[in-house]
Amino acid sequence: MSAHHVLPMKTYTTVFITLLFLTAFTVAVAQVDFGMFNAFIAMAVASVKAALVGMYFMHLKYDDKINTACLLSGFFFLIVMFAFIAVDAGSRAVEMSTL
Repeated sequence: MSAHHVLPMKTYTTVFITLLFLTAFTVAVAQVDFGMFNAFIAMAVASVKAALVGMYFMHLKYDDKINTACLLSGFFFLIVMFAFIAVDAGSRAVEMSTL
């Protein structure tokens, strides 16, 4: 087991400000229609925010690598599930309303 690692307050403040900026960026991007890329942009920003929280606030950056591997395997399977959903949604025929 690795030794406890204490980060300076400046690091926490920088990460916090970055998370606030990314949240504001998410809100600003949501106001613009990017078509089919809306979900991709939202997931990309959310992934960056989740990585920052995991690395610094959950201390995965300085923890045993097995914990990081568990977290990354969870993200991998999340991406696989999103891929299955995208393939399934893309294979469905568009129905036109008769109304």
